[in-house]
Amino acid sequence: MSAAVDAARKGLRHLVIVLGDQLDDNASALDGFDPARDRVWMCEAIEESTHVWSSKPRIAVFLSAMRHFAKALLERGWPVTYRALDDVGGAAASLGEALAATLADSRPQAVVLTEPGDWRVRQTLRQICERVGVPMVERVDRHFYCSTDEFARFADGRKQLRLEHFYRAMRVRHQVLMVADETPGAEPGSQAPAGGRWNFDAENREAFGPTGPAAPQPLRLSPDALTQSVIALVERRFADHPGRLEAFGWPLTREQALQVLEDFITHRLPHFGRWQDAMWAGEPWLYHSHLSVALNLKLISPREVVAAAEAAWRTRGVDLASVEGFIRQVLGWREYVRGLYWLRMPDYAGLNELDAREPLPDWYWTGQTDMACLRDALDQTLRLGYAHHIQRLMVTGLYALLLGADPQAVHRWYLAVYVDAVEWVELPNTLGMSQYADGGLMSSKPYVATGRYIDRMSNYCQGCVYRPERRVGDDACPFTTLYWDFLDRHRNRLARNPRMALQVKNLTRIDATEMAQIRARAATLRHG
Repeated sequence: MSAAVDAARKGLRHLVIVLGDQLDDNASALDGFDPARDRVWMCEAIEESTHVWSSKPRIAVFLSAMRHFAKALLERGWPVTYRALDDVGGAAASLGEALAATLADSRPQAVVLTEPGDWRVRQTLRQICERVGVPMVERVDRHFYCSTDEFARFADGRKQLRLEHFYRAMRVRHQVLMVADETPGAEPGSQAPAGGRWNFDAENREAFGPTGPAAPQPLRLSPDALTQSVIALVERRFADHPGRLEAFGWPLTREQALQVLEDFITHRLPHFGRWQDAMWAGEPWLYHSHLSVALNLKLISPREVVAAAEAAWRTRGVDLASVEGFIRQVLGWREYVRGLYWLRMPDYAGLNELDAREPLPDWYWTGQTDMACLRDALDQTLRLGYAHHIQRLMVTGLYALLLGADPQAVHRWYLAVYVDAVEWVELPNTLGMSQYADGGLMSSKPYVATGRYIDRMSNYCQGCVYRPERRVGDDACPFTTLYWDFLDRHRNRLARNPRMALQVKNLTRIDATEMAQIRARAATLRHG
């Protein structure tokens, strides 16, 4: 791969930027690509691994997937300028610096790219092109079902931007899990949601019970020679970054992504819905798809994923509740958070509605805590770059919320440690869903609970030094202590929320002496 611009190349029409999360053969940026007149530009910039302290698994995923994609383009006969971290001439400090140097040498008629998924990157590229005086053509990202303009039209005039309304509209528009309406009096040709309901969430909240899960192990892919070289580079270049690479096995090409999809549809989707919220110590994979990496790198499209899941219901007899629960995550939630991100950025990134200012505990970067649930979830995160959505929301995220951690610090941690983290999807999930920093724009209430929730949905509390039912005392679960302290600190705000009023009312059952003990222990947990 060439790491420098071919300055001798004359008459360059388009310099086509392919970013690390745009590894899609059908990307709009590649429309009309002419190998005789155009050139692909890709860059591994140090800043992309250091603007947040990115974990080794996350860095390795992006670098290896990018190199595989560039290799495929070169094998196709397309010219590619690829700036690598281990280039002899030195790595680029930033995308902006590297692009400016390339444009100064090659002077294309235009820079072409698919709209980025990160506000910071988008602004940087725009500013560089404007400064150098090269037009930048930004094409719509058709990877998604819903464009940013379409989401803005959906949001226009709505006081609340709730997922359920958006999800139903997407189901109808794209004819997903829709059937003929056979209810008496229905209009000819009218449609209804499969199973007569839009949402089967009530069926999808089971715990494993005392015997634990029996989920089949997912397909994990052995690193090829190219990936092994990237792993060695990451270990050498980012030795002080968190995370480990000995268990690395993510899909890094389109072919691998399709294999992982089929593995999920065949072996785990049938039981995904029932146990999608359950957790079990030492069991990172369970029934989840592990497709978010491939989806967010755009190695595979959400339409392929949704179609495969729907076909499993229609032709294989897979349980509708499982299929609907999975499709809601892809067609509903994934599209919804992306629309919200671009609707509200850049202001959204700075929101802190609860005025949370505490530092994120240092042990989030090491996993060294005596709380069993957090120790397991953090060790898994650092070892694999992965945790499923309930571990993120109701373990690592819940503790940070109850503690009062700075939501921007929480955001930086999530963006840094997870292999599937791209800002358009990570930021709303963290600031909105997890930390309630947007004051309810995304979710109608803060997702808060005592340690009893974790006890009910996992086996983490068995053998833990803390007791989830206790509010005070040396053996009281920190989640439980902080839950009551959280309600107390925000009682005036939360009492006005219809979905939180009953929880706040329960504060009146705690006498003044115990409430003082709760506050004192919460202060110790924060500062002790």
